[in-house]
Amino acid sequence: MNTSEDLKSCCAQLYSSDVVALVLGESYHPGGAALTRRLADLLGLRTGQRVLDVATGPGATARLLVTEYGVTVDGVDLAETTLRQARYRADRDGMGASIRFHYGDAEALPLPDNTFDAVVSECSFCVFPDKDTAAAEFARVLRPGGRLGLADVTLTDDGLPDELNTVAARVACIADARPISDYAEILARAGLDTGRTEPHDAALLRMIDQIEARVHLARMTHAPILEQSGVDIDAVLRYTDLARSAVTDGRLGYALLIAEKR
Repeated sequence: MNTSEDLKSCCAQLYSSDVVALVLGESYHPGGAALTRRLADLLGLRTGQRVLDVATGPGATARLLVTEYGVTVDGVDLAETTLRQARYRADRDGMGASIRFHYGDAEALPLPDNTFDAVVSECSFCVFPDKDTAAAEFARVLRPGGRLGLADVTLTDDGLPDELNTVAARVACIADARPISDYAEILARAGLDTGRTEPHDAALLRMIDQIEARVHLARMTHAPILEQSGVDIDAVLRYTDLARSAVTDGRLGYALLIAEKR
């Protein structure tokens, strides 16, 4: 895997797979709905605003924001299979008029300039190969004074163990994580000024524990799916152990970041 397009394709295929749904459930980020609500509150979302959800996945965040905050949402994702699921669930829940889903790349958003009051990106920015371009796209589609809410994996300057500096770890939102200061610098170059950050490392630890428990359960109850997908369960469990150690050692974390367009 040598190009950014290969990496993005790998991510899209992975996160639209049955195995990921089995292991992660519907929420693909630490903290689940509770941390999404915290991000929305920090953004100051209110009825009538228009929000963009980048890397929307199966649309759990989009539906929550429509239901609880009265906004309209456009979701963008690079996996057609996942988008079909998202559209089906939105229609099933009677939200078809409030949510629109688009096939697209975070580094080339298929949406017009100065359109959104807020952009949300949960546990995805650290996966984007060209973060400067993605940040510039966030800024482009935001209205002046609009806000970006990131929730993402963070890394200290000490870096990660070599075992976690792999393609698999990068796809799993770990290997290309950055310190919060790096994220803020990337956003600043795009015209987005960071005004607030909040650490939520405990949410990452809980998700690691949940993944480990779900993997053990899947091994017992869904062995054929795992075998067909070629997933190496022992390797996955090694990654969860390494990731947990990195969090408890203070090298890996999770944070919310709010930035405003100049």
